[in-house]
Amino acid sequence: MSGKAAFIWHDNFLKYQFGPTHLFQPIRERYTLDILEDLKIFNKEVKLVEPKPAKESDLLSVHTKEYVDFVKRMCKRGVGYLDMGDTPAVKGLYEGALWVVGGSLCGADLIMKGKVAHAFNPGGGLHHAKSSAASGFCVFNDVAIATRHLQKKYKLHRIAIVDIDGHHGDGTQEIFYEEPILKISFHHYGIFPGTGRVEETGKGVGEGYSVNIPLPPGVDDKNYLDAFEQIVPPLLRRYKPEMILNQFGVDAHYKDPLVGLSLTTTAYYNITRTMHELAHELCYGRLLMLGGGGYELKQVARCWAIAFLTICGVPRECYAHLFDQESPPSSSEYVRKEVRKVVREVKRLYNL
Repeated sequence: MSGKAAFIWHDNFLKYQFGPTHLFQPIRERYTLDILEDLKIFNKEVKLVEPKPAKESDLLSVHTKEYVDFVKRMCKRGVGYLDMGDTPAVKGLYEGALWVVGGSLCGADLIMKGKVAHAFNPGGGLHHAKSSAASGFCVFNDVAIATRHLQKKYKLHRIAIVDIDGHHGDGTQEIFYEEPILKISFHHYGIFPGTGRVEETGKGVGEGYSVNIPLPPGVDDKNYLDAFEQIVPPLLRRYKPEMILNQFGVDAHYKDPLVGLSLTTTAYYNITRTMHELAHELCYGRLLMLGGGGYELKQVARCWAIAFLTICGVPRECYAHLFDQESPPSSSEYVRKEVRKVVREVKRLYNL
């Protein structure tokens, strides 16, 4: 390997925006980069890389031509919504989406060409987008497009997607529901998008490759990490992935205004350590991390900076100041029981 990791960034990521009052604000990605630059992290082994925008042909590997044309047309007008009301059609949004998707493709290429072991695209992780529809602030599903890219260009067959966003990765699941692409999603069940039950396990040759861990509100670090360690490592070891994609939405943080879970920065640090170790154990370190949800902007930046610094192997004491200085209340006994029940059912269904 000629480098440990790449942080992927272009100022045009900021074009992926829905207006100054919208919950989704890409400036959080710039805040993350600011933290990393302040720490002087970038060098010959830790690279700051500018991507190129995706091409329409990249979008068409996942999305229908009718849908892509619809997005272009609506964004040119700059009026209305791309879905039922969450995702406004804003002038420049289509171009911004091409840059964000291009970032995920860039990360995949850097890893597969051996230029780095790991890559992080904070603009990515748009896991709600369906093949023919926008959803939940997600226009094009870069997680799925990067997966198709890895299949077609590099002939990979076993690609694992681990999604820790507080919302279910419904678009990614739907696109690959009938394919043997391993998809694991930890999420608060009962909020948007309303999918992600344990019973959603896949269909046809995809049966057993969709794994959902629906969580009740108020899950804390200990209970989340216990569930994560019981499910993710054994599933990945059995699957033997050639590449791991980690959708790293951080809206399960206890200060996030949308989700209602209770994770701290320590949980994200430990999740990253586990994913990093598994990538080196199972697939030559190939780990592509993508952004996702997160709506308390400075908290998002801290969480993502911690994750990137962790995969770069920077000693924790060098960025200890980024960690939460307080913790939310521990999960109630009801929540602990509910999490244990979900874990037991997942382990039963997947013979863990």
